[in-house]
Amino acid sequence: MREAKVSRDTLETRISVKLNLDGAGNAKLATGVPFLDHMLDQVARHGLLDLEVSAKGDLHIDAHHTVEDVGIALGQALAKALGDKKGVRRYGHAYVPLDEALSRVVVDLSGRPGLEYNVKYSRARIGEFDVDLIHEFFQGFANHALVTLHVDNLRGDNAHHQAETLFKAFGRALRMAVEPDPRAKGALPSTKGRL
Repeated sequence: MREAKVSRDTLETRISVKLNLDGAGNAKLATGVPFLDHMLDQVARHGLLDLEVSAKGDLHIDAHHTVEDVGIALGQALAKALGDKKGVRRYGHAYVPLDEALSRVVVDLSGRPGLEYNVKYSRARIGEFDVDLIHEFFQGFANHALVTLHVDNLRGDNAHHQAETLFKAFGRALRMAVEPDPRAKGALPSTKGRL
């Protein structure tokens, strides 16, 4: 089983993430940020990942540190669960619509952190949630998972729909990238000999 458990303790947050790449889409989420829980549930469900996240952060200030650090811890868990990356597909992509919104996410388990994030939200907040924090989540994830990640919202008028399509597409793209490739026969998908 490709599983990992990661803890991240700072003066701002205490986070625990448990990830199973070969799961069934089950999620147990308690970040203290309801909208983040809703988005992580999309990642688990559409990525067929089993995901447990527990977070206690300085929410009396705002949700920034909690959202960013959950992204960091999830990235660390992915890197740990993947191990040497032998036999995986490496690349994943997904287009996901939700009513008027359409997003595309492309991931490369490259071993090199990089984020291209192109999203113009129709409003700055979804309920109490600041949409700027979604960028922080994906930046933290990419930096610590050591992946190249392209996140694009192609259209949308409803900020909730825009965000939800991003996280659903992220889950689907991850699912494709981490899948074992039967044709690879356990080989590493790189001409460099390492990822």
